[in-house]
Order: sequence, then C-alpha cells, then structure tokens
Amino acid sequence: MSSKSAWEKVEIARSQTRKTSLDYIEEIFDDFVELHGDRAYRDDPATVCGLARIGDKNFTIIAQQKGRNTKENVKRNFGMPNPESYRKAIRLMKQAEKFHRPIITFIDTKGGYPGIGAEERGQGEAIAKSMYEMSKLKVPIISIVIGEGSSGGALAISVANKIMMLENAIYSILSPEGYASILWKDSSRAQEAAEKMKLTAKDLYDFKIVDTIIKEDDLSFEEIAKDIKKKILLNITKLEKLGKEELVEQRYQKYRNIGEFKEFN
Repeated sequence: MSSKSAWEKVEIARSQTRKTSLDYIEEIFDDFVELHGDRAYRDDPATVCGLARIGDKNFTIIAQQKGRNTKENVKRNFGMPNPESYRKAIRLMKQAEKFHRPIITFIDTKGGYPGIGAEERGQGEAIAKSMYEMSKLKVPIISIVIGEGSSGGALAISVANKIMMLENAIYSILSPEGYASILWKDSSRAQEAAEKMKLTAKDLYDFKIVDTIIKEDDLSFEEIAKDIKKKILLNITKLEKLGKEELVEQRYQKYRNIGEFKEFN
C-alpha cells in the first residue's frame, strides 16, 4: 500500500492530469450512449448519465465529470453538480430499475455547487432525494471513487451495495480546506486537516466504508481500468444472485453498520 501522506493524495486526486470519468467509461465499457436532461429544467454537464455495455451485459452509468482544461472545466462547472444533475441521475436510476440494469456510479467532485441559483432550485433537497431513492432501488449498485469524493455532492450518488476506491483517491464529508475553516477558522491548515480527516482509501477500508481498494501506483491507466472492469463484473455477478428485497436490505445494512457506538449508563 502507498506510503504517501493524506495531503499528497489530496493533491493527486485533484490533479488536472488525473483521468476523468469519461476516460474510464471509454476504456472499461464496449459501448456508451449518453442521455441528457432532468425533464424539469435543463441538462447539467457536471454529471454524465447514460447506457453502457460490457459484452452482453447492460449497465446504467451515473458519472461526475471534471474538465481536462480550463474551457472544459467551465463547461462542466469544475465537476460541481447543480440540482439538475441529481434529478437527471434519479431519472436514469429509476429507468435502470424498470429495465433491470445494474447501476455504476463514478464519483469525482469537490461537492455540489453552492451557488445562489443552485440553492434556489433546491440543491439540498435534490441531494437528499437522490440518496433516498438510491437506498430503495431494487437493482445492484456499485460506486467507484476515482478522484475527489467530497461532501454531499459525492454522497448523493454513492448509496451503493459496493463501494470501490482508487488507491490515490479521497472520500470525505467535506474538503480539508472546509474542515480547517470550520474547526480552526483557518483554511491554511488544510494539510493538517487532511491527516486528521481519515479520507484516504486505506483509512476508509479500515473503517469498512469502502469495500475494495483499486491499486494505482506503478500501473498504467489501461491496467487500472482493466482491474476495475474485472471487479465490476465479479461484484455484479455476486449481487445479481440476491433477490430484489435482499439487495435493498444488504445496502441498508452496509450503511447501518458503519461506525462504532457505545452506550453509557
């Protein structure tokens, strides 16, 4: 396992050269057709949704997408979804349930967009409803954290039966800068905050939040994608052996059992 510090992994996860969701989708799946719009307001390019195939196996894809350069980042809102992203995701996830397609989500965001317009259109409600709807879907769901997985923006599409995480990705309730600002009133202590937040793949695996760590160091992108593909197919095969209600219960128990509790008299 990598000996990098938590802050080093934060920097790697945020790197402009890091592969995006669309890179992984193109490498892993044989076909991908993007579907657009939330049928209420507009299409939000910060989240890519669509239908994909590996061999004769069909999937629904929900993926947060950052840009590869400044122009693309502006178009993709720097990978920060608006409420329309989550409503589009809910639409596609319900469609997946109707047609019995497993759902794969790719997580890579600083968080849901905090702009005035997003709040006016119900950002908090959209995130909460996405989590609620995912919790009761009767198809297998696998979430893969490929870069930044921060705040409710990431949690909104990660209520899954299995969570995978790349070795140098991060996954947390907020950014280290946000943590330092709230706790110490000093965002410059972000590096210190990253160490305390336990946001690395190893930390989260030890806490039983993440089910699988996908190795990155010393591997090419093609090798990493091949490993993800193998793990997707292996886990979907296992999950599809469960009944519909068993899938929902397994997902519920996964989150219900996170953390440790103590009772005091």
